[in-house]
Amino acid sequence: MNLEYFIAKRLITGSDHKISISAPIIKIAISAIALGIIMMLIAIATGVGLKNKIRDKVTAFNGHIQIYNYDNNNSEVSVVPVDLNQDFYPEFKSVDGVAHVQAVASKAGFIRTEETFEGIIAKGVGPNYNWNAFEEFLVEGKLPNYSGELNDDVLISSIMANRLQLHLGDSFFAFFIKDGDPSKAPNQRKFNIVGIYDSGFEELDGLYVFIDIRHIQRMNKWEPNQVGNFEVFLDDFEDIEEKGREIHGRTISTLDTRTVEDKYYNIFEWISLFDFNIALIIGIMIIVGGINMITALLVLILERTQMIGILKAMGASNWSVRKIFLYNAAYLIGVGLLWGNLIALSIIWVQHKFRLFKFPNPQEYYIEYIPVHIDFYSVLLLNIGVLLLCLLMLLLPSYIVTKITPVKAIKFE
Repeated sequence: MNLEYFIAKRLITGSDHKISISAPIIKIAISAIALGIIMMLIAIATGVGLKNKIRDKVTAFNGHIQIYNYDNNNSEVSVVPVDLNQDFYPEFKSVDGVAHVQAVASKAGFIRTEETFEGIIAKGVGPNYNWNAFEEFLVEGKLPNYSGELNDDVLISSIMANRLQLHLGDSFFAFFIKDGDPSKAPNQRKFNIVGIYDSGFEELDGLYVFIDIRHIQRMNKWEPNQVGNFEVFLDDFEDIEEKGREIHGRTISTLDTRTVEDKYYNIFEWISLFDFNIALIIGIMIIVGGINMITALLVLILERTQMIGILKAMGASNWSVRKIFLYNAAYLIGVGLLWGNLIALSIIWVQHKFRLFKFPNPQEYYIEYIPVHIDFYSVLLLNIGVLLLCLLMLLLPSYIVTKITPVKAIKFE
């Protein structure tokens, strides 16, 4: 049997351990570790959850990667059409990790009612459009179906509906600039509201209206096989840079590509700061927990000075005695981690299930409630990292054992 482990176990389970003068300090150290892991897990869950939620909303409107004609000059509206007959459509077989490819087109215009008007970008979509994200955003009505004959159904945001004083089932007239020339009489279309959505992203909600892509094709005098651009959805967002370069290399020379990170650089630059905040919180909590454990370790060593002297007198090496106290400290850290994980994961589960905690200013974070997301490997790596770092911090203070001589230690009161 490992002698150091055996002695450490007897020290931990002994009755005098619970009534010793070090007991309150040990409880404080355990509480500090537990509180630290709670703060770290919640910081990871909320930071990653918010980052994922924001980027999922942005990609719902744009896809992960856009393929468009060079002549469009990164414009929000479709100017020069792209031929629908491409090697990568409807399936991008030459690149792994592509989940879906859809053809869309956009056209600028405005909606006019008797009381007011509002500028819009009409996004034309077809029967293969990915509505998965909008199923969550839908607050009234249903999602439009463009798989049959050309229809006038439209999906509009709740923000735009409120501004225009429109409701589910209402009709309205929209006007679109003809051939990009404001001097010409605009194209006029009448649409019927079949659904109202709310993504929480005011910048996008206040802009996009979803219509049948065939309306835009007719207004632009395009052929049925001509679209504005393609939107590519990936299996994993983390691969966006690599897949963006790969997709760019697999398209013809007249087409260009752009990732959603490039299109909304400011938003993704902002959410990248979440990682720094998470790392900062983890660093502070590890330092605080480590300092508390150092204090507890020094008190334990001081309390067991006579035992250290007896062990040394019997021939125990300095490292052997240090290992006893490091085993003891590892146990205390483990207790703190156990309670901290139980409490933190319970809080995260409750928030994920019931969404109890909400943002005071939802418009600043593009979502009403605080989203959470955590995975098993993040929890496992965090716990292993905290345990190892705290033990490394304890190596130096445990060195004090080498300064204790058997003669003085046995006489120590």
